[in-house]
Amino acid sequence: MHKKLLALALVAASAGSANAALSQGDLAFTSFNADEDGWAMVALSSIAANTKVYFSDNEWNSTGTAFNTGESFSSWVTGGAAIGAGTVIRFSKIDSSTLLAASVGTLARETVTGSANWGLSATLDTLYAYLGTTATAPTTFLAAISSGTFGTATDGSLTNTGLSVGNGAIQLKPSSDYAEYSGARTGQADFAAYKPLVGTIANWNDLGDGSFAANVPNTTAFTISPIPEPGTYAMLLAGLGLIGTMIRRSRSV
Repeated sequence: MHKKLLALALVAASAGSANAALSQGDLAFTSFNADEDGWAMVALSSIAANTKVYFSDNEWNSTGTAFNTGESFSSWVTGGAAIGAGTVIRFSKIDSSTLLAASVGTLARETVTGSANWGLSATLDTLYAYLGTTATAPTTFLAAISSGTFGTATDGSLTNTGLSVGNGAIQLKPSSDYAEYSGARTGQADFAAYKPLVGTIANWNDLGDGSFAANVPNTTAFTISPIPEPGTYAMLLAGLGLIGTMIRRSRSV
């Protein structure tokens, strides 16, 4: 009985920690490889089972209304189990119709008229991650990374995405074949605290022009050292008080 009551107290203390639908920055890029045609991302919020995330390296136009055509659209279905916050997912060989893969869930090409160039470019290319009703109808932009310059007609815009450089969008240097986040993955009190760290280009190792097809991104999970909030302490103490009352009653019988 006492163990059950303690378990209930702990459950109550953790109530309210469940995450809502993904929003800007909840999925953040941690690597970009234009030679291998892949990338990695960290979930900075838990992701519900069977969530569908779209990717495109077509330019989002300067009016912030639609994607251009000629490059790629793909989608990732996260799978039958929720993905915990801190998990790093690798997406690889996006240019291959048979070898493209995600380390968790399923990565697939989206059939969109005009999609022809499935590879990533070290220059003038921007990759977007977003939720949408279809591949060409985004509803929530989650993240972006660019080897060009945001805001230009050739490289892609952030207009109406809710993203900005350092806030969900990563601006690499031109001719960047491989770049990877090299900052802290431990020590923060919550996962949201990693968003500005991942978004700061000074925390990235940008190798520039070269041959990096064999480079494998770091998929070490991000972890936290949470500090319980006062409300959590209150709920835990209330649970422990209930256990104490039950113990006293059992002794008096």
